[in-house]
Amino acid sequence: MSRSAAPAPDLLEAAARRLIAAADSGKPTPPVRDILGSDDIDAAYAVQNRVVDARIAGGARIVGAKIGLTAPVVQRQFGVKLPDFGVLFDDSTFVHAEEVPHQRFIQPRAEGEIALVLGHDLDRPRPTAADVLRAVDFVLPAIEVVDSRIHDWDLTITDTIADNGSLGAIFLGTTPYSLRGLDLTRIGMTLEQDGEAVSFGAGHACLGSPVAAAVWLARELASRGRQLRTGDIVMTGALGPMVPIGGPTSLRLRLDGLGEVDAVLTGVQT
Repeated sequence: MSRSAAPAPDLLEAAARRLIAAADSGKPTPPVRDILGSDDIDAAYAVQNRVVDARIAGGARIVGAKIGLTAPVVQRQFGVKLPDFGVLFDDSTFVHAEEVPHQRFIQPRAEGEIALVLGHDLDRPRPTAADVLRAVDFVLPAIEVVDSRIHDWDLTITDTIADNGSLGAIFLGTTPYSLRGLDLTRIGMTLEQDGEAVSFGAGHACLGSPVAAAVWLARELASRGRQLRTGDIVMTGALGPMVPIGGPTSLRLRLDGLGEVDAVLTGVQT
């Protein structure tokens, strides 16, 4: 992590305005690393905070957090070696099989994930795996539609962090599963697009385990003066390669022992 002199506040604000304008217009922007550099993670999170504050000012509500760049195959896709995180919002969170216009996204891709829902706060400065396991109320299958405001997905770690971890939307299953006795590392994943299997993976691809990913997130948040709260959704990261979405489509995630969840992107603008 870079600890060099941070960009001036006006430059951080300029980067945030660029990403906000791209989201509002639906037109991608050039990378913001020309402002932030390619490795100043602290500056990138400072921009993310500004982007999040703008969403909240517009009426959005924070409902959890997402971890990105956890699977080695996804890290190789973007040439990065570190995970990152972003914020989940209520207006980007959808239920199984809910129809969402694909036009709300700029250049979407899909991932199969495991979501954890917390029954207790994670408020320790350095949470352990035991703390995370005690805090999880239930587990859900989840599809994340990742979406970059950066033109042509031309990303470094600072670009995707500043862009709120490239959040697009999440689709959650409706049957909760207990984590007790469940080995998430062994959960197999198949993601289907329009009935065809297009991505495969397993729980161990996610930083070794989705629980380990959640531990990383809780510690990273704590190091930045934040924490996960009761009821928060934690999207633990991709279990396999991301799948491009070119237009209206139907996605189905199958997780061994954790059921299914569908995401439907329609051609109907609302």
